[in-house]
Amino acid sequence: MSEPALDYLAHLRNAGFDDAFFSVPLAEGRTARGGAGPVEPKQIDYDTYFRKRIETLRAEGHYRIFATLERKASAFPRAFDHRLGTEVTVWCSNDYLGMGQHPVVLDAVHAAIDRLGAGAGGTRNISGTTPYHVLLEQELAALHEKPAALVFTSGYVSNEASLGTLARHLPNCIVYSDALNHASMIEGIRNSRAEKHLFRHNDPEDLERLLSRADPSRPKLVAFESVYSMDGDIAPIAELCDVAERFNALTYLDEVHGVGLYGPHGGGIAERDRVTHRVNIIQGTLAKAFGLMGGYIAASHEIIDFVRSFAPGFIFTTSLSPAIAAGAIASIRHVKSASQLRAKVEQHSSKLKSGLAAAGLPVMPSSSHIVPVIVGDARLCRAAADVLLRLHGIYVQPIIYPTVRRGEARLRFTPTPQHSDQDIENLIKALSDVWLRFSLPHASTRQT
Repeated sequence: MSEPALDYLAHLRNAGFDDAFFSVPLAEGRTARGGAGPVEPKQIDYDTYFRKRIETLRAEGHYRIFATLERKASAFPRAFDHRLGTEVTVWCSNDYLGMGQHPVVLDAVHAAIDRLGAGAGGTRNISGTTPYHVLLEQELAALHEKPAALVFTSGYVSNEASLGTLARHLPNCIVYSDALNHASMIEGIRNSRAEKHLFRHNDPEDLERLLSRADPSRPKLVAFESVYSMDGDIAPIAELCDVAERFNALTYLDEVHGVGLYGPHGGGIAERDRVTHRVNIIQGTLAKAFGLMGGYIAASHEIIDFVRSFAPGFIFTTSLSPAIAAGAIASIRHVKSASQLRAKVEQHSSKLKSGLAAAGLPVMPSSSHIVPVIVGDARLCRAAADVLLRLHGIYVQPIIYPTVRRGEARLRFTPTPQHSDQDIENLIKALSDVWLRFSLPHASTRQT
């Protein structure tokens, strides 16, 4: 093999491709030991296997059913349910501020489509970088007070690609992950094949205990979230940074449920708590408070350039549509100064929590905008959601395993500025009706 070819293979290995990528399939008629003659294939009924696994999922109440909803751009949170043929009120949208329907966003998207067309045309390296992508990354870097930012196709991809790349390439790296981190973070850490340790949820003391056992000379990465979307609790960012700094560990903060909603400019919990400068890498999304799609990280020039250059999940993926990027720029600029939207979310969340508690419903304690109500059994949770929809015109998806642990199924409500006081009252009455119909335990009777 020529020297340039060998150099290129070495580059691919450095970028994270393992030996399986370079393996050559066996020729037909050969055995794994090199012997001649055909190998009799084992007959496997694949469809039967898959069907049985799905049947088990259904029996446990964990099978997921998608709702075909048509959001009304001028009337969110109203939507048209195509299964029932009726209008419903959406109570589980991650479009936390309603920016997915805001005129400033829609106008920017339309203008970009008219100017550049619909698609990006390729990966960022080949043909998928437009002025909108460059401007979007500048806006995100400024939002989080970081020198640079990098945009991905989704929040899941940004977590998986960034954590996987950093932990894989830092020599002999150890990753410390909060026990309740999102699946995308878990997958990125797992794919890195780095040594990993879980610390107890939101527990700086447990993190310190684990870090103190490690070789001081080894690179370390501490990964956690700001707002945990299933319980609605908030991480002690400053305390976690205190510990990480003492042990010279990088910090990686997932702010997907915090950006847009907290801080004077919507920079998230880190901005609200004035600790943005202490976090090395901030990850976020364009798909929640900003109302579109996409994910990103913000960090130093060096970290951003490294991930850009080595992450397969970035290098080999077609970039976001320029129209999405244009809409995101408009949304971020608007949200930065839209403190009244953040205030309304807080007001509506507080009103819903207090109303649920007054009705004796088992609302979980939450210090964020997220309002979880525990049901427990997955089948009852799905039945409760179905009654809410069919009898009360209220759409909320049951949160079941594997999103939450078995036996912890719940209904998760996300009030927006567009929900009215009457919507909140209707929801509380409807939930009270459902709890009576299914004899579900109230807060005073639920075992803790």
